[in-house]
Amino acid sequence: MARVRTAVVAAALVAALAPPAFGGAAAVAAPATAAVTGTAAEAGTVGTVVQEGGRLKVPAGEEGPVTLRFTASLPAGVRGPVTAVLRLPYTLAAVAGGSPVSENVIRSTCSVNGVAYGECLWDMPYVRYGGEEKPPPSLALPTVTAAGTLAYAVTMDADRTALVLGHPDTLVELKDSTGAVVAEGTVGLDFVPGTPPPNQRGALHARDKYGVLWRYEGTGDVTRPFATRKRVGGGWNAYTAVTPVEGPTAGGTGGLVARDRAGVLWYYEGTGKPDAPFAPRRRVGGGWNIYTSLVGDSYRGLVARDGDGVLWRYEGPFEQRQRVGGGWNTYTALTMPGGYEGIVGRDKDGVLWKYERQGCAPCAPFEPRQRVGGGWNVYTALAGTTELGRDENPDLVARDAAGRLWLYQGVRKPSPYSSWGSVVPGPTRSLVGGGWNAYDLIF
Repeated sequence: MARVRTAVVAAALVAALAPPAFGGAAAVAAPATAAVTGTAAEAGTVGTVVQEGGRLKVPAGEEGPVTLRFTASLPAGVRGPVTAVLRLPYTLAAVAGGSPVSENVIRSTCSVNGVAYGECLWDMPYVRYGGEEKPPPSLALPTVTAAGTLAYAVTMDADRTALVLGHPDTLVELKDSTGAVVAEGTVGLDFVPGTPPPNQRGALHARDKYGVLWRYEGTGDVTRPFATRKRVGGGWNAYTAVTPVEGPTAGGTGGLVARDRAGVLWYYEGTGKPDAPFAPRRRVGGGWNIYTSLVGDSYRGLVARDGDGVLWRYEGPFEQRQRVGGGWNTYTALTMPGGYEGIVGRDKDGVLWKYERQGCAPCAPFEPRQRVGGGWNVYTALAGTTELGRDENPDLVARDAAGRLWLYQGVRKPSPYSSWGSVVPGPTRSLVGGGWNAYDLIF
């Protein structure tokens, strides 16, 4: 029979972080050996399974279903109803703290020889860390009357978490009414990154010279990263600073704070409604004019630089401040890399630096800075965003003096401070478009 491997599901699987790699050779179907009286298996004959069109790419995202097609040729003499199953070549297991894979990671419908049988359900047994062994994921296909040829069509609509399934050579096994294997083979499936759901796609906001706030929702496609802009509303020129405190998403999640000319800070909570992304503002308090820069620090935190160059951190929602340290006047721009803890800053020489947030308490708020690269003083605005592509990393956009907006996709680099590494803007950029000088604020 086929060898079964184990797929390790990372703790953040359900948040759809980067999938782990699977080691070992692909499973290989072995001929059935059991002899069953009165069937074709008595002579050791087992039919074949042939996939149509080669390996099937299954987008793990919002694209919708694709169809797996294969034909099973049964040997002569097969009697009674025939059952069939698709079986992945490994079990699903989690590291400590892992989250289970739900049965609707893949949604399928099935038909055989042109007859539709409706929904068919995947069984996704999940082994908790240190738990008992479980069988590999499988899909039971409709039970049908025996025929010389059975043509199967199985739709597969996979969500983002299906990326963990990788590129399996999936066993197809057909049995007769006695349980004897009458046909078997493999079909190739490639689970590839698809369009993330709205709450995992970033959104960018921009204020024009009339005080109108516009919203650009991420598409999940870096070749056209933003959908047509949406008008949020007017009156935003009442504020001297606006910054997200949670990474805004195309799904309408993510809040922001805004400081008015009197130094009062206001909080706009995300609603989860893309067409009306912010709830009515709530007053945080006064005295915020002492700061020359305000930057969200993920998870509703906020950092603020005062006129002396001292950086302060406020835990969300803006509790007692904590002194980070002095010398922050060296930076001409500060922004939050959307969706991840920490901040990035551009110094007066145009060098970009990343400050990773500490992962312990009580600790200093940030780890020592890491150099990203030079040449960033060609830009008049920088804004970190939640993921705009499909690689699970937050991104950054930058506007140059000509009004062109550029996208830097986030890359994960080794870090001495985190086993997950540190996400920073990548070394290459792609052009989003021109005309962004129409905005005096981008975030």
